[in-house]
Amino acid sequence: MENAQLIGLSRQLGLRRQLDVIANNLANINTAGFKGQNLLFEEYLMPKAEATAFQRPDQPLSYTNDYGDATNFAQGALRETGNPLDVAIQGDGFLVVQGPTEELYTRAGNFAVGPDGILQTQQGYPVLVDGGPIEINSEDGPLSIAKDGTLSNNQGILGRLNMVNFENPQELTLRGQNTYAGENPIPMENIEVQQGFLEMSNIEGVVEITRMIEVTRNYASVSRIISQRDDLQERAIRELGRVS
Repeated sequence: MENAQLIGLSRQLGLRRQLDVIANNLANINTAGFKGQNLLFEEYLMPKAEATAFQRPDQPLSYTNDYGDATNFAQGALRETGNPLDVAIQGDGFLVVQGPTEELYTRAGNFAVGPDGILQTQQGYPVLVDGGPIEINSEDGPLSIAKDGTLSNNQGILGRLNMVNFENPQELTLRGQNTYAGENPIPMENIEVQQGFLEMSNIEGVVEITRMIEVTRNYASVSRIISQRDDLQERAIRELGRVS
């Protein structure tokens, strides 16, 4: 394949992956605490090794490289649910839950009480209160969650929600199920949460659909260029074959 076709293919692959990211954002537009993502692109020059001994030196070729992704951690809108097990974070920070192999962090506060009475996420991960899981007994009265994250019922104070922040949240790794993993969490003292509310996704549907249309058009444009290049190459081979 010629360089022009390879360059076009690199752009198409990047656009395809970007389209997958946009589709995932739209699929989670109603997911509590979801944070939108976007791909990061850079120019990748080839060749890395230069052949300067020839009369015509190597020309740099500019490829497209998607080297990573970025998460938009801007706060989403708060929606009142009236459910006492729903918690919305005001400002920065993450709730701490116990994942299968490690502590995980999430902005989704739509909790539930499991069959064993443990306060957990919708995915079944125990919510950490004072460093460990907490059992909620419905016979002890309704659960109350203060603005500073303190849990209490008719029996008194049960504990305080664990919340942390990170020096650079972009270094967090998405673990799926709307959770993240990261190193060196910083415990938060100034916590502000609202019981009976949920933080919704920060995805704006109109913006994502506009991005999807733009990516689709760019993909089609690159496809036309590659097709024209193929036609030109085919014509050149056909014409050269007639030369005696």
